Amino acid sequence: MAARIVYTDLDGTMVGPRGSFWHTAGRDLTASPAGALLELHRAGVSLVLVSGRTQAQLLEAARIFAADGAIAELGSLVSWAGGRESHLLAGELPAEHAGRTPMDVLAELGVVDALLAEHPGRLEWHEPWHTTHAADALLRGRVDTAVVDAWLAERGWGWLTMNDNGAVPAAPRMRLDEAALPPHVYHLMPRGISKGAAITWDLARRGLTADDAVAVGDSVSDLEMAPAVGRLWVTANGAAVDGMGERLAALPNVSVTDAPMGEGWAQAVLASL
Repeated sequence: MAARIVYTDLDGTMVGPRGSFWHTAGRDLTASPAGALLELHRAGVSLVLVSGRTQAQLLEAARIFAADGAIAELGSLVSWAGGRESHLLAGELPAEHAGRTPMDVLAELGVVDALLAEHPGRLEWHEPWHTTHAADALLRGRVDTAVVDAWLAERGWGWLTMNDNGAVPAAPRMRLDEAALPPHVYHLMPRGISKGAAITWDLARRGLTADDAVAVGDSVSDLEMAPAVGRLWVTANGAAVDGMGERLAALPNVSVTDAPMGEGWAQAVLASL
């Protein structure tokens, strides 16, 4: 059955190197993602951007790609109507902190400072992009997320979790040790927040079901979209990440594209029309 809506990750999925919509993973020029996007709009299928980026960043991208909505900060904030309407998902943020943003609570409790001190040289703020996040602490480096989650639980912060949003290129501005390279981007956020939970909420708002939806992604955090949609496509670059094969095998509705990034994204979109 053809999809009525496509939820897509951006970086490493819809866009390739340095956020380009016009380059392959090997930096050759390609028009295939643009062609697939055109066919998607001609078919009347809605497009929603789902990313770790902030709402402001996604709204700008949504205008460029003519998207019908956006899910920002790894599932924390759902917006539509050009950003005029939005809904914050707070997950398992404790009731005593209701009405406050998770980032305000993290700052008051000193969670991030303590975590960075626990992993010197292995973890740092993902600056400058971290400054505008409201629902999650955006970090980079190389850590075991299961170890971090156990550490959080030991300190009474078990309502938080560390999500791996995939690898990013190393840059001179980073102050990470060699052992933390190549770095990954992490989102420290309340449990219960995920791209999948946000998609489920958005589908209900639209009067649609999982069977109407397809998602495309490339990272571990994108696998959380699988239960919320009829089909999840993972681009070839994401499937090649260490440990991803075992995770994919556990999900019955996942397919892997033949090509990485934008070209793979184009394959997934055309297959969904």
